[in-house]
Amino acid sequence: MTLHLDLLRHGETELGGGLRGSLDDALTAKGWEQMRAAVAEQGPWDRLISSPLQRCALFARELGARLNVPVSLETALQELHFGAWEGQSAAALMETDAEGLGLFWADPYRFTPPEGEPVSEFSARVLGAVSRLHQAYAGERVLLISHGGVMRLLLARARGLPREQLLNVEVGHAALFSLQVAADGVLKEGI
Repeated sequence: MTLHLDLLRHGETELGGGLRGSLDDALTAKGWEQMRAAVAEQGPWDRLISSPLQRCALFARELGARLNVPVSLETALQELHFGAWEGQSAAALMETDAEGLGLFWADPYRFTPPEGEPVSEFSARVLGAVSRLHQAYAGERVLLISHGGVMRLLLARARGLPREQLLNVEVGHAALFSLQVAADGVLKEGI
């Protein structure tokens, strides 16, 4: 049986762009509105699963209460931890670690930011969580509220992209995508 998994990225955050990673910054008023608008004509969902970081979890709780559906937090669906790069913009990194940023951009699986989480471990963490969601909720429609990196990983896999193209997947604030998760773990984009 298939799991229908809708993916929603958090909206704009108070501390702005850059590599937010495990930083727990809040949504701006615009970020809240972006997310509300993204789901306004969508659903229905059987349940909501969210990253525990407040930029995702607070919206999930609000939406769950409004829709009267259960909400669960899943730590394995947090963003990639960028280590020493957390909170920095690409422009700032170009001044302090242009070589590292270039290597990471070229193949994030082969280069890990200093003190950061290897993308291979991040991938195993996220895909393991999706597998557990399939086991628990196959046949349901679930809204997963998470982060750009999580969504890029799942979309790249669904699209069959080579790992070097992971960071080429565009996922804007409050972007909403749909995936099908098959029993064998194969991901397909769309309904």
